[in-house]
Amino acid sequence: MSDPLILIPARLAATRLPSKPLADIAGAPMIVHVWRRAVEAGIGPVVVATDTDAIAEAIEAQGGLAVMTRADHPSGSDRLVEALEIVDPDGNHDVVVNVQGDLPTIDPAIIAASVTPLADPQVDIATLCAVIHRAEEMDDPNVVKIIGHTVGPNRLRALAFTRARAPWGEGPLFHHIGLYAYRRKALARFNALPQGELERREKLEQLRALEAGMRIDAMIVEDLPLGVDTPADLERARTLLAVRRLN
Repeated sequence: MSDPLILIPARLAATRLPSKPLADIAGAPMIVHVWRRAVEAGIGPVVVATDTDAIAEAIEAQGGLAVMTRADHPSGSDRLVEALEIVDPDGNHDVVVNVQGDLPTIDPAIIAASVTPLADPQVDIATLCAVIHRAEEMDDPNVVKIIGHTVGPNRLRALAFTRARAPWGEGPLFHHIGLYAYRRKALARFNALPQGELERREKLEQLRALEAGMRIDAMIVEDLPLGVDTPADLERARTLLAVRRLN
């Protein structure tokens, strides 16, 4: 497995929090914080893929690399594929890590952990999950659950993803963290697949891969990164990062 390439898709079109990649957090745009965390992971080069000049300029002002992609991509995976061909047309990187651009407080260590399952040649896509501790999140449809069985230390093989409370019975429930590490060939295959039946029903893109027989494994991590989707999330991220700066 060669050094991974980290791609961070970022666009301004967000209904609940307009222009959120450029929202100021502790003196820097949110997308800059995400880029910094990805660089700190230390697993390979980091590139922001965007359709907005202001986002590219914010990253380049920090000495980072950004690439311009089309504005009409229907999904994040389409943007990844375009960015990958721009940045690495010769295929030097055979692993692509997709870090969402709205995770400014993510622990760099869990970005690094995401590629671990790909040491197993049977795994097509790797991702992350964390144990759900808050009772209200167990029944929250906005908290996506991963159903899987143990295949190694702190590692599950995914059997399903759902917005429902599952699986039934005694034992932990796992909150899926939407960060993915793809084998390059797996990303190309996934991107070419038609939308799946369960994907349409649950509105979860990763089910498309499972329906097609692709294998997804997840590392269980302690840190659950804060996804910024609302003004309240943004204020929480500002507080968390301000505390980190003071410490």
